[in-house]
Amino acid sequence: MKKFMSLLSRRELLRSITQRYRAAGRKDKQRILDEFVEATGYHRKYAVALLHKTAESPLMTERKSRHQKRRYSDDVKAALLVIWKAANRLCSKRLVPFLPEFIPVLEKYGHIVLTDEVREKLLQVSAATVDRLLKETRRTSGRGVGATRSGNLLKHQIPVRTFADRDDLKPGFLEADLVAHCGTSTGGAYLSTLTLTDVATTWTDCLALLSHDQNEVMRALKHARRLVPFQLLGIDTDNGCEFINKELLNFCREEKLTFTRSRPYKRNFKPGQRIPHTRIRWPATKREIMARRFEKAIVSSTVLQGR
Repeated sequence: MKKFMSLLSRRELLRSITQRYRAAGRKDKQRILDEFVEATGYHRKYAVALLHKTAESPLMTERKSRHQKRRYSDDVKAALLVIWKAANRLCSKRLVPFLPEFIPVLEKYGHIVLTDEVREKLLQVSAATVDRLLKETRRTSGRGVGATRSGNLLKHQIPVRTFADRDDLKPGFLEADLVAHCGTSTGGAYLSTLTLTDVATTWTDCLALLSHDQNEVMRALKHARRLVPFQLLGIDTDNGCEFINKELLNFCREEKLTFTRSRPYKRNFKPGQRIPHTRIRWPATKREIMARRFEKAIVSSTVLQGR
């Protein structure tokens, strides 16, 4: 199989013969063309097109950097940041459709003051642009690390609950989630918050725990029964070992509580459905503390141990 010249060598050859080809007569042009096609492997018509390019046409153009005028100013970015925080840090695809509703309300109560130009740009902004404008803020705001460890031994005894099972809701079915206040490391002792949210009424209780384990969760759940203003009917949790254990399973069986779990790594709701507990608990346990670390010394044991 015949090997042809490299791309760089072909371009150098083309530069060297272009002027000679244009100045040559008919027979000489044919000979030069034959040699060029033989050396490069180009199709004859393509080779002719290359050799007939004007001298001013560059054979190897340099990509020019785009200097596009900045469309969204710092004023737009600042206003968008206020709206994003007021919306509990919604993702851009959910935030953008509601900007026409958020903006007038925030202006009415003095949270933002917009010029006509800034307001018009906010109403025209796309989800991708929102992501770009908020990228630095999201990166520097920090996120904690996950402390959930899968509990696999009893999963087959605890049914999975999905959005299809939420048609006839009534007060008493709680969504439970454990938030670890460990900062950026799960090493050592740190506090946690057990968040319990009633799916029907969105009633939410947050109980601080001295440690991230099943014993603390059990004590908090027993205390929570005295806090909620309705009869406890069921509990839905994630798949962490602090929930998926024999103690909690036996407790629910003895108290005749429905005990269900979410699908691992899956959401239990579909687009357009009412916002679940994971969005409700965000302001209470994560928005203010974010990735900060809290340890035992700063918490009242009376509240934590449910006395």
